[in-house]
Amino acid sequence: MKKSKLFVLISVITIFALMATACSKSSNVVNQPDLNKEAVIDESNNEQGDKVTTVEITDVHGTVTVPVNPKNVVALDNRTFETLADWGIKLAAVPKGVMPADLPYVADESVLDIGNHREPNLEIIAAVEPDLVIVGQRFATFYEDIKALVPKAAVIDLNFDVSEAAATPGENLVNGLKNSTLALGKIFGKNDEAEALVAEFDKAIEDVKSSYNGRDTIMSVIVSGGNIGFSAPSSGRVWGPMYEIFGWVPSLDIKSATSDHQGDEISVEAIAQSNPDWIFVLDRDAAVSSTSDAVPAQDVIDNSPALQNTKAVIEKNIVYAPADTYTNESIQTYLELFQDLAEALASK
Repeated sequence: MKKSKLFVLISVITIFALMATACSKSSNVVNQPDLNKEAVIDESNNEQGDKVTTVEITDVHGTVTVPVNPKNVVALDNRTFETLADWGIKLAAVPKGVMPADLPYVADESVLDIGNHREPNLEIIAAVEPDLVIVGQRFATFYEDIKALVPKAAVIDLNFDVSEAAATPGENLVNGLKNSTLALGKIFGKNDEAEALVAEFDKAIEDVKSSYNGRDTIMSVIVSGGNIGFSAPSSGRVWGPMYEIFGWVPSLDIKSATSDHQGDEISVEAIAQSNPDWIFVLDRDAAVSSTSDAVPAQDVIDNSPALQNTKAVIEKNIVYAPADTYTNESIQTYLELFQDLAEALASK
């Protein structure tokens, strides 16, 4: 009997010990990551130390899962080229004909050229087997074609609307540049650099606002082929959205204005009669190497008899956008332009 009772006692103790061990193991695995799941980056810290492999990017079409630090990247959005170049991001293919000539991708023979947006060779995109294609601006209309061509790639469209159809072009420009920069930072592991750019951009905007007196009238123009086109408030190429951003008073406004790349047709006499306090100029030809009849915008303005008696010309209140602006509408370009505007406005 004694042996039997001892055996029962030992058995009970063993059972309790096993149960305690099982409970201890169970509690240890509750907070462990599911190793069968793919890690996704978010705004929180990755406390488990797992290697982040994807990021969720919201573009104009919705949410897209994008690989972090993708190996094969095709970039087609002029608003992203300088940012990618500054961060040393290697690209597999680009549209070299509509890129600033001094960007490293243009001279790099290992980077394939898909051509411009009028007759692009989209098959090159498929040939490089990209992990990521960045669509936008001139190539936004090819979004569905590209998705169909490279179904295994992540395709993001960072485009934003600043055309004549946009209700808030200024807000769209500011938020679009900031959001796309932050998205690129997440994709390429450059969060600090992206946030620094956005902070500098915000400061430049505030500097222009504080430098403008709220009264001076503004005339914005695009010079192309020796002709002066009107960049209208709200819709005009490059300059248009800035009337909303900075509260500029236009010296002239017309109905049915567009975002035409050469500006709207308007007589130089009409510009002169509006007698603007300031003239802001985009030199389209300076950024397009194929333009054979290019005349520097400054020469066109200086040699226009009709403009010589305007307040802007007499007082030398003229600001020229950076030379490559037409093909390089990156956040860096707008940052440089805003800094130039703030300095010029503050000097008067």
